[in-house]
Formats: sequence, structure tokens, C-alpha cells
Amino acid sequence: MKNSILLFFLLAITQCTPKKENQKQSADSNSGAIALFNGKDLTGWHADVPALDETDTLPFPFIIRDSVLVSLGEPRGHLITDSVFSNYRLTYQYRFVGEPGNCGVLVHASTPRALYDMFPKSMEVQMMHENAGDFWCIVEDITVPDMEERRGPKEEWGITEGMKRRILNLTDGSEKPLGEWNDMMVECVGDSVKVWVNGDLVNFGYSCTASKGQIALQAEGSEVEFYNLQLTPITTLTK
Repeated sequence: MKNSILLFFLLAITQCTPKKENQKQSADSNSGAIALFNGKDLTGWHADVPALDETDTLPFPFIIRDSVLVSLGEPRGHLITDSVFSNYRLTYQYRFVGEPGNCGVLVHASTPRALYDMFPKSMEVQMMHENAGDFWCIVEDITVPDMEERRGPKEEWGITEGMKRRILNLTDGSEKPLGEWNDMMVECVGDSVKVWVNGDLVNFGYSCTASKGQIALQAEGSEVEFYNLQLTPITTLTK
């Protein structure tokens, strides 16, 4: 199914966005990358871990190990930037440690604990093993080409508990074998969000209901390492 969806997607994206060479020129013309993680401590970040409200004897789920930012997976919660961002390219490397698992990066995050008393209002870029690049709508919404093929029946779509919030990515086989580092790039420009995994364009959405917000990393049950988290502002937009 993904091959036919990808063909439809490629046709649609040429109508909805600038030509690929113009996109590359626009992004590459912007310098001044910001290191979101300094390799030493969590300066610039704060955590929201609901279970720690009840007891402070639980381990803190985000640590630094050998200059790498590690999400231990439990207790579950989020590590959130102090700053709000818009119009940027986010790049980072990640890998699961030991077992395949689940995690995600949230863009345009705002109201904390808006879903299941856990997830901040946001758009999730999925990192779950073999599903990297899926979108999950978390009290925000987004449109993609061929929505019903990738999200399910329209009457079941929604952005809150119990609704179809997952939008499938467009490729299989973009992720590297378990234990190897994956490169992920997320570009948020205006109301559009694009995702690349190891150089493959795996998802594209537009008419997102948010265009700015914080960035959040998940602790969602699995140990995962993050490295070289950088944000590059995009200030010259190609029309």
C-alpha cells in the first residue's frame, strides 16, 4: 500500500510545495545552528513527569551518559525546551539501546498534560522502531495527502482520546538496524511539517493547527539515546 501512497504523495507534494531544489536552497541558505543539548547537563530544558508528582523516590528518566542524552523510558514523561520555536530545521541522531522500543519527538508543544494527563498539546513525530516518521496528533491536527488511506475512515479522525490520531509515514526500510544511529530531520515552516529519516523524506503535512511551540523528547517505556540535537532557524522562505 505504501508504494501507491508514495506515488500519490510525490504528485501531490509538487503541487503543494516549492520544487525540491528550491526547498534545499531555502534551507541551506540559513546558517546559525543552535545546539539544543550541550553534552554536559540539561540547561535549556525542563521535565514534566507526572509520576514524580506523587513520589520523589522514582528515578529521573532523563540522564547524560558519555555526553549523550538518554531517555530511560520510565517513569514516563517529557523533557521540554524552555524556549518556543517556529520556522526551523531540527536535526539529531538517535538509537534504541538493547531492545526495539517506542519514543518520539514532539514539535509545537504547548499546554502540558493535554492528552491522557500525560502528553502536551503538540504534533508528535514518531520514532517507534519500524514506524519512524509517523505523525501522531496530540490535540493539534495536520493534513497530509491521501488522508483516508493513511489515517483511516474520516468519521473516526480526531485529536483527543479514543480517536484516530495516527497518520502513517510513507516508506518502509528507512531505519537502520537496531543499535545503529539513525539520522532524523524535522522541518517546521509555517503550518507545514516535513520529516526525513536517514535521508529519506518519510512524511509531509500541511495546514497544521499550530506553527510554533516548544520541542519535547519522550520517555515512553524504552531506553533511547539522543545525540547532536541541533536547531537551525529558517529565516528565508522560498515561495
